[in-house]
Amino acid sequence: MAFPRAVTRFNKAVLNKGMIHLAGHGPFVELEHVGRRSGRTYRIPVNAFRHGDELTFALTYGPDVDWLRNVRAAQGCRVRMHGEWLTLAAPRDLTTEEGMARMPGLARTVLGVARVDHFVAMPVRQTAPA
Repeated sequence: MAFPRAVTRFNKAVLNKGMIHLAGHGPFVELEHVGRRSGRTYRIPVNAFRHGDELTFALTYGPDVDWLRNVRAAQGCRVRMHGEWLTLAAPRDLTTEEGMARMPGLARTVLGVARVDHFVAMPVRQTAPA
């Protein structure tokens, strides 16, 4: 179950501007993607969890969010995580079970309560200092 659209709009317009400063702390990362129609570069805060040489994202707003549609169209994106820029390949959908299994304990609990059931994984292609 995804969060309501009103929450999505509020976060996009207000919260993201402040939350971007949390990138690099805990699970917060700065995801850089290019608009599929505008060609504009966007940077947004999201939570990502490393699992081997992939990053896993819980899609708390569902699978139809703009950033994911842009990343799918571009076949990848960049993420600033813990002092490095990671270039990521195209996302692949995970089952709910596989996505939940990749989440740390507290995140798994919160996502379970929120009934989040969409996850994607993106392989890391390369890393560079931020």
